[in-house]
Amino acid sequence: MSARKAPKKFKRIFISDCEGPISKNDNAFELTSHFVPDGARLFTLISRYDDVQADIVKRKGYEAGDTLKLVLPFLKAYGLTDKAMTSFSSQSIMLVLGAKEMLECVRCSMPAYIVSTSYQQYIRALCDAVDFPLEDVYCTRSDLDKYNISDEEKAELKQLSKEMIELPMLEIPPRAQSLKAFPEEMQKAVERLDEIFWDEISSMRIGKALYRVNPIGGSEKATAVKDVLAKLKGRLQDVMYVGDSITDMSAFELVRDAGGLTVSFNGNAYAVREAEIAVLSKSAAVTAFLATMFTELDKEKLLDSIKDWKPSAIKKFHLGKPLRKFSTSISKDGFLRVELVTRYNVEKLISDSVEFRKKVRGEAIGRLG
Repeated sequence: MSARKAPKKFKRIFISDCEGPISKNDNAFELTSHFVPDGARLFTLISRYDDVQADIVKRKGYEAGDTLKLVLPFLKAYGLTDKAMTSFSSQSIMLVLGAKEMLECVRCSMPAYIVSTSYQQYIRALCDAVDFPLEDVYCTRSDLDKYNISDEEKAELKQLSKEMIELPMLEIPPRAQSLKAFPEEMQKAVERLDEIFWDEISSMRIGKALYRVNPIGGSEKATAVKDVLAKLKGRLQDVMYVGDSITDMSAFELVRDAGGLTVSFNGNAYAVREAEIAVLSKSAAVTAFLATMFTELDKEKLLDSIKDWKPSAIKKFHLGKPLRKFSTSISKDGFLRVELVTRYNVEKLISDSVEFRKKVRGEAIGRLG
């Protein structure tokens, strides 16, 4: 009997978002909730405003994920420092089950990078927790300590935050294409937020943060993907990109349209709609298996194998020793679903993924864009 022929290996590149596919945190939400009175509602409102600006209004120069610069003046007003941000972040990391092992396994077979909207203070702590090289991460630099703020500005920002939490919570109507689709009270709320951010705060000294901080979201994530390829002299069709939110849409589109592989991991509506594969799982182990399949199969065969996905099918693949331990994690996972996204199932997948996302990451974080 002849020996089993080893499968062909493809030269691939793995790129993943952080919060969602690797950790359960939304660090900016957690910081605002902890340091700012009624911060959870304030952050949620700003996050919804971010979705409106990026996806509905399409404000010139605005990127999905710019929430992270809009919230900084309020964090500064309530006394947050870089040291406090680092300390809080390092103590609050919540990893997705098997995330560290997943990254170790992926890095055994291909170059791996993280492209995240998260603040660098959180990313530094996360890299320490999963033993991932910080130099292989793209993230948002905030540097709070370098921005000056007067007592008068602190008082004004605190008053503005009180006003903002009294505004109606923004909800994007289904299939909305413009602000005209919104109820009148929400249109007025968006107009007031426009005044607060682009007239009032932007004229303050701390308002410099609105122009100098560059969150890695939207097209910036796509730019980061291109930068990775330039470093490695790689091709887009060899990229596997994993994401979960509106900030990943541009990267998904870039990679997908070039023939690479796009995976939504417990994604929201924006992520599921743009991805080719939707994963609903409590464990990052499935990401390691998909990555292994991506190195051993051409994309067409990989997608064909997903059509009849069953956790038990994993055993059919040629797995190296580092991956075998994941079999238990997969089989014990309370809910595991891997499915191709099509025009026929996308709305159901969105509904199921959003609900599962809330269970994994909590209701408040799960509802964020």
